[in-house]
Amino acid sequence: MNEEILINITPQETRVAIVEQGAVQELHVERTLSRGRVGNIYLGKIARVLPGMQSAFIDIGLERAAFLHVADIWQPRLPGNGHGGHSHQAPVQPIEKMLYEGQTLMVQVIKDPIGTKGARLSTQISIAGRTLVYLPQEPHIGISQKIESEAEREAIRARLTAVLPSDESGGYIVRTIAEDASSEELANDVAYLRKTWTTLKALAMRSPPTTLLHQDLNLAHRVLRDFVTDNTSKIQVDSRETSQQLSQFAAEFTPAVSSRLHHYTGERPLFDLYNIEAEILRALSRRVDLKSGGYLMIDQTEAMTTIDVNTGGYVGARNFDDTIFRTNLEATLTIARQLRLRNLGGIIIIDFIDMESAEHREAVLSELKKALARDRTRVTVNGFSQLGLVEMTRKRTRESLAHVLCEPCEVCAGKGQLKTSRTVCYDILREVLRESRQFNPREFRVVASQTVIDLFLEEESQHLAMLCDFIGKPVSLQVESNLSQEQYDIVLM
Repeated sequence: MNEEILINITPQETRVAIVEQGAVQELHVERTLSRGRVGNIYLGKIARVLPGMQSAFIDIGLERAAFLHVADIWQPRLPGNGHGGHSHQAPVQPIEKMLYEGQTLMVQVIKDPIGTKGARLSTQISIAGRTLVYLPQEPHIGISQKIESEAEREAIRARLTAVLPSDESGGYIVRTIAEDASSEELANDVAYLRKTWTTLKALAMRSPPTTLLHQDLNLAHRVLRDFVTDNTSKIQVDSRETSQQLSQFAAEFTPAVSSRLHHYTGERPLFDLYNIEAEILRALSRRVDLKSGGYLMIDQTEAMTTIDVNTGGYVGARNFDDTIFRTNLEATLTIARQLRLRNLGGIIIIDFIDMESAEHREAVLSELKKALARDRTRVTVNGFSQLGLVEMTRKRTRESLAHVLCEPCEVCAGKGQLKTSRTVCYDILREVLRESRQFNPREFRVVASQTVIDLFLEEESQHLAMLCDFIGKPVSLQVESNLSQEQYDIVLM
């Protein structure tokens, strides 16, 4: 057991760091004013049905309407023996035949609002417990794919089936953590989940549309439910109140974890003690240095994330091919860790340094897959493309760390670069020429930043004089310190 979980609590936010062998592997941040909504269940009202997109916009009381695609609408399975035998899904009908505007229906958030996109919804309800996920509409038992032993899968299935009530009409997914769960633990989880569902249904019957019917646990409690594994040696919490709450929760739902919970009372802040603050700063930087002297450049855009591997100052191997191979191998571990740390999702393109040897490429790909295997989030690696790029996807369920902690620069509007002073000067000269053909003022006044005005007074003074002669009007200059380098105004006097 060599993994520690650190929970830092303040009134405004909760931060969780998962540390293994001295290195931060994952960071999670949840702010009180903007808690993640994945798992929340609402009574939604259909605002609009779009047959062309086979989707609907649904008002669940958030700032933006949420999105429901036809593929996420639950339909009953055709008859079959639910808990043991086979049944199959009914053919999907067009969305306009299933839903209508103004209709109310129970929906669950499966993806948080990201950027300009509203939350994504499903009508298949699932409620997560410690060892099980309850599917009240689906009479089926599924087992986590991470439990690979067929004998173990059958044993868990038998234990669960034995504790199910005779009137059970729903289904369950057995989580990885249930591999060693006793029949008593499974029975307790079943009782808790069924009670939650009964309460939720009763609330839906008497509530108006856009009501929040069920909210998933907060981040600190989810740590005990979702993050703790057999490798977790200690969970440290720096808040007495939260520590007591977690102890009560653990006693009821996760008794095996109770002994690992500790209230941190040291004088130094918990995250400072483990150097987490510095790690957060590094996780917001484009450049990530490798121990060998090589480095990664990570660029996150709305469409995808690109990761470029460079040798940098590494010249340690006997020949250049060996240098490239060793740098790429080292990069695989760092890339896997950075994806978890930054919570990067969607399409990810990795540009490893070109390798001539097919054997080297296979070894790097194998090492990457091995490093990604420990990720809690679903990852798909498609291998090297014809251009020598590794294409992969990582399921995106919440905002990345950068999107939670940062915002686009007001000056460059998120582009990451500015027009040069000279480019802005030439834009202004063209604009003045354009306006001189439309208007006939006594004088044009250019209001711009100090750097742009300085250039007009020095290196670009000749071009400005030529423009004044051409249009037959004077052009005066005024510095406005509040303007950025790209901003300017042309005033007609």
